[in-house]
Amino acid sequence: MDSGMTLRRGRALALVAAVAAAGAAQPAQAVEQSVARGDGAVLRALDKVEGRSRDLELAAGETGSLGNVEVTLRECRYPAADPASNAYAYLEIRDLREDAPRFTGWMIADSPALNALDHARYDVWVLRCTTS
Repeated sequence: MDSGMTLRRGRALALVAAVAAAGAAQPAQAVEQSVARGDGAVLRALDKVEGRSRDLELAAGETGSLGNVEVTLRECRYPAADPASNAYAYLEIRDLREDAPRFTGWMIADSPALNALDHARYDVWVLRCTTS
């Protein structure tokens, strides 16, 4: 290993250590927030082949179709103090040509890429919860 590479690696390690130390200096604060359950959710689906998007409005327990893909909404929650803010929904998404679900879990409206559907044709994300 040449001395230039060693110097760059040393600087990078020092930077990582400094960032870690700064983060450790301030303890994480837990944010407690009460949540409410919605009756359903509005999801947006993008067909990446056709370049079209459409909204699916599903009630809890209801299933909607996108070609060979079925999207089932299990539950939708939102901050009780601000219903118009961040929603998160528990979804099961199945490609009917496959045995196992393509996606099962919570999807968050503000961070759709945090836990996203991995499908060649469709992207699906949460817009908001619905209430009666």
